[in-house]
Amino acid sequence: MKSNLYNHTFFISIIVALLVNINCIAQQIDLNNYRTRFSFKTVKQADNSRLLEVTFIALNKEDRKDQPPVYEAEIQFFNILNDEEILLGSSKTSKEGVAQLIFPENQKYSTDGEGYINLRARFNSTDALSEEEADLMVKDLHLDLNLTEIDSVKTVTLTAFTIDSLGVKTPVNDVYITTYVKAMLSKKNIDEGIISDGAYTFAMSQSFVGNTKGNLTISSIIDDNDEYGNIIQEKTVHWGTFNNQIKTDEHKLWTKAAPIWMYVVLSILLLGVYVNFTYTIVNLFKIKKEGDNIKSEPKKNYSAN
Repeated sequence: MKSNLYNHTFFISIIVALLVNINCIAQQIDLNNYRTRFSFKTVKQADNSRLLEVTFIALNKEDRKDQPPVYEAEIQFFNILNDEEILLGSSKTSKEGVAQLIFPENQKYSTDGEGYINLRARFNSTDALSEEEADLMVKDLHLDLNLTEIDSVKTVTLTAFTIDSLGVKTPVNDVYITTYVKAMLSKKNIDEGIISDGAYTFAMSQSFVGNTKGNLTISSIIDDNDEYGNIIQEKTVHWGTFNNQIKTDEHKLWTKAAPIWMYVVLSILLLGVYVNFTYTIVNLFKIKKEGDNIKSEPKKNYSAN
């Protein structure tokens, strides 16, 4: 009983010490040692929906590696017109400090006289953190991606234009665009160029391995443009190569087929085991037989003479 009481007291002491230590560490965290970074961006995605995204993190003024995210912070998103704030919605930051809202293609935005969509993201102040706010303005750029074969040449054609309130299309100029082939875990840059007079075309001279059906996903991206922001457009096309030929595994350590010498050594070892096993059994029968013969021999009588 005394031993159990001692053990319980010992473990309780450890728990109390840990709680006190954690409390002391928490009290040592000084928000004055951090500054916040509140970044706001918009992405027009491949399905023509628009993503609004805020990244809200704290930065240690001395240790740059110490960048804790601000979690569960409510971010409000607005469309601004003539200093009037039109609330689009709100979202809370994730454990990574990211808050997102996605609006469909048919979402209506108010634009200024030059055709810009003025957007604002705001975090209202709390007892611990001050208010954060960021604005951006973008024009709604329409990006079309066409994949065709012209005289057996795989051709990628991009067209980019804006549409005014009257429905008039205006081609864009001097917009840098990058095109990739998407893979499972990465993407490969296949072309870079500048859209001029609303169009850009290039031929795919390289061949790429597709999925099991021979399909490739081609993705064209306008990245962080001052006027249009971020735009992504992508399509899947049957331009990939797929080699379904079954290759025989080579006899190597890292393949399913082991080296020949391993089979030989293993066979010799197994043969030795079975020979030894057989030899032991044969000798056991011999010993048993000799024992039976000794028991069956008649006893000899010896006289005193």
